[in-house]
Amino acid sequence: MNWSALESLISGVNKYSTVFGRVWLSMVFVFRVMVFVVAAQRVWGDENKDFVCNTAQPGCNNVCYDYVFPISHIRLWALQLIFVTCPSLMVVGHVKYREKKDMQYTTSHKGAHLYAHPGKKRGGLWWTYLVSLIFKAGFDAGFLYILHHVYAGYDMPRLSKCSLPPCPNTVDCYISRPTEKKIFTIFMVVSSALCILMCICEMVYLICKRVQKLIKKKTDADRKLFAESHEMSPLAKPRSEFRSKTSVRMDPTASIQNLSNTKTEEKPSMKETEREMRRMHKLVEQHFSSE
Repeated sequence: MNWSALESLISGVNKYSTVFGRVWLSMVFVFRVMVFVVAAQRVWGDENKDFVCNTAQPGCNNVCYDYVFPISHIRLWALQLIFVTCPSLMVVGHVKYREKKDMQYTTSHKGAHLYAHPGKKRGGLWWTYLVSLIFKAGFDAGFLYILHHVYAGYDMPRLSKCSLPPCPNTVDCYISRPTEKKIFTIFMVVSSALCILMCICEMVYLICKRVQKLIKKKTDADRKLFAESHEMSPLAKPRSEFRSKTSVRMDPTASIQNLSNTKTEEKPSMKETEREMRRMHKLVEQHFSSE
């Protein structure tokens, strides 16, 4: 199988992933795919040839091998890697669909864009990304359960007893390099468990970030509504409307002495006005008396 082509295809998800998604992808291709291609296939390459039972009965070796290894580790891991990496194609396909839709919208609306950032996890793309994480974690957990159920706790026994027909009696069967195979099995199981943990962390991160945005949006809306419904209005008219035009503004910081001086300055001006009015009155009387 051409794993490099799958890697180049799945690596396109990196630019749409969070930090946890990038760590997950690195773990899949470094600790699982590379180990699977470089080492695991060679370790399990001789499992059928070097499986030996202490009997010469024809067909007994094949029956006992099928009993000990119901499904090959290599084929199970290959199937697991395919199932685990395929949900990421959902995100890539959704982004490509958005880009195509945005291009058609731009063409028909004279340069206007339908999506500011087609790869931003909003709306339907957010749900697609979350569902892909659920599928990835679910597939990994399912294959770990199958491996645990088939091989009795990921064990690789040195000696297996088989009494299935056509074996004449209970025979002892031996597998090659059981310790090395057990180490690789545990390594792949731990890698799968860490990938599940990364998926769960990414799901929690996405959900918390989404809830935080919703809370912030609701808080801003409540503040805006409160500001609109409690807009401040003037409680009384300005003092300038009640002030007489002829009134004189007094300096509140003026001392008592300054105020008394101001009053004494105002008194002579009033006396002069009275004198002027009396003089005018006399002139008017003299004018009428002369006539």
